[in-house]
Amino acid sequence: MADGSTSILFPGEAGIPRDGRGAVVTVGTFDGVHRGHWEVLKEIRRRAEVTNRRAVLVTFHPHPLRIVRPDIAPPLLTTPDEKKEILAESGLDYAVFLRFTPVLSRFSPERFVRDILVERLGVDELVIGYDHGFGRGRSGDAGTLRDLGQTLGFSVDVVAPVALGDEPISSTRIRKAVGNGRMSAARDGLGRPYALRGVVVRGDGRGKGLGFPTANLSLANRDKLLPPPGIYAVRGVLRRGTFKGALHLGPRPTFQGSSSTVELHLMDFEGDLYGEEVRVDFVQRIRGVEPFSSVEALVQQMERDVEEARKILAREREGTS
Repeated sequence: MADGSTSILFPGEAGIPRDGRGAVVTVGTFDGVHRGHWEVLKEIRRRAEVTNRRAVLVTFHPHPLRIVRPDIAPPLLTTPDEKKEILAESGLDYAVFLRFTPVLSRFSPERFVRDILVERLGVDELVIGYDHGFGRGRSGDAGTLRDLGQTLGFSVDVVAPVALGDEPISSTRIRKAVGNGRMSAARDGLGRPYALRGVVVRGDGRGKGLGFPTANLSLANRDKLLPPPGIYAVRGVLRRGTFKGALHLGPRPTFQGSSSTVELHLMDFEGDLYGEEVRVDFVQRIRGVEPFSSVEALVQQMERDVEEARKILAREREGTS
């Protein structure tokens, strides 16, 4: 698009406007919108610019496994809102979000291609990732698409994987890193820090009483993947700027009867954040959650945690983490 932004189309819209230019399309769940995904997006954008076509991404919500195999459906690296925000800066012409329903899950590869890609989107070129599968039971693959393309009038190409070390970058690999608290590894795969968002709500005020005021975050999407409980060096992104921080995620075993919380302590910050949405960018896990014999012992550990977070964030800023 001329202004470099991406139009987001939502479930229920008929398709992209037809202007005779045709479209270069990619299809996938794109959870995380990681570095491998970006290579696919860059390729469709490049081809669209060369041929004066529109670059179009088709993605799904909820995750297809949430419908076909909910027992093994993975937690999300990116919620729908996060994915829309990331894709809005992708330089594509359109990002089309299809609601993945039981009816759509039963589409054959041929029906999906004909009804969605050809009739609704006017596909001329289809570009997919190396591990793409689609249609009922993921019965469609690159070979299926090439056969359909010959019949329905579009070309198909496959983008090679992006490797990190000895393995391709994948959403599964990044989920494993996040689930193990390896935030640097997650960042390397995503190309940006792993993040979560929450609205600041009123807590019990215990952090302020201990000398470490915290913003208690309420997370809206239960499908979002959370790192393991612990203390993390983070950056808090607010409307008024970005601040160094330390995050407590999980239970508070020193205080019996306390529930699990997400509490963000922002360094060198003063102000009221109630009701504001905050993005937390994870940098490094400092330690796990543990009980302390006294409040004094907890406060001493919190002082060490905040100082360690400062050091980690200073190294990260200098590019030495």
